Amino acid sequence: MIMVMGATGNVGQPLVRALAAAGEEVTAVSRRIAEVPAGVLARQGDLADPSTLSFEGVSAVFLMEPGDFRGTLEPVLERARAAGVTRVVLLSTQGVGTGRHPAVFEDAVRASGLKWTVLRPAGFASNAFQWAESVRARREIAAPFADVALPVIDPEDIASVAAAALLDAAHDDKTYVLTGPSPLTPRDQATAIAEAVGEPVRFVPQTREEAHSVLLGFMPPHVADATLDILGTPTPEEQRVSPDVERVTGRPPKPFTDWAARFAGAFK
Repeated sequence: MIMVMGATGNVGQPLVRALAAAGEEVTAVSRRIAEVPAGVLARQGDLADPSTLSFEGVSAVFLMEPGDFRGTLEPVLERARAAGVTRVVLLSTQGVGTGRHPAVFEDAVRASGLKWTVLRPAGFASNAFQWAESVRARREIAAPFADVALPVIDPEDIASVAAAALLDAAHDDKTYVLTGPSPLTPRDQATAIAEAVGEPVRFVPQTREEAHSVLLGFMPPHVADATLDILGTPTPEEQRVSPDVERVTGRPPKPFTDWAARFAGAFK
């Protein structure tokens, strides 16, 4: 059985679907019981309280770090190993590799005694959901750093790589950097969303301070600061397109236009 933590998230949901479609037994764990595909077991659990997590019968685990999590992974990993789990796939962040994010979660996984795979994705295409309300209400998108391009990734591509890593020992003890197929700017994303909804969408440049105030509505201050640092002054590595999605899945990553078309209803 495979356990997916964060099963209600942008990566967790497509990962649960992919594993279930592959015929795997899946336990979907989240802080709130989620709606899951037929045959998937939904359980309530929280990384902050390892006693809420039952690893009985589980062979592999997908873990991710919630934005508001301040604990350590060691108690969870010890509990998993004691129950017979042999493999863990960690959703980390590209910021670990570029020095913007601490490596404590990755270090814990590598020292756990389990087979491990670390995924370091770039920014998620789904971060564009933050603009959904303004697009619906005013056909407007406001964002900072209008012409700074980054290769944002479709969460479904992250889920596809995670599924491969959970199912195939060929990915044990490997770290993958996951990006979209090409860098694009916030202005480019606004154009793609406009095409998806079939109506013009006005782009409004924001200052860093204005953007910081908005981000504080759904992320901690230190995460907002780090996010804006990446968006405004990315390193060459953060702007580089990685081959790892295609290397693992056998197909190139999906462009942002695909993501926008798939979720156009959220912006209408």
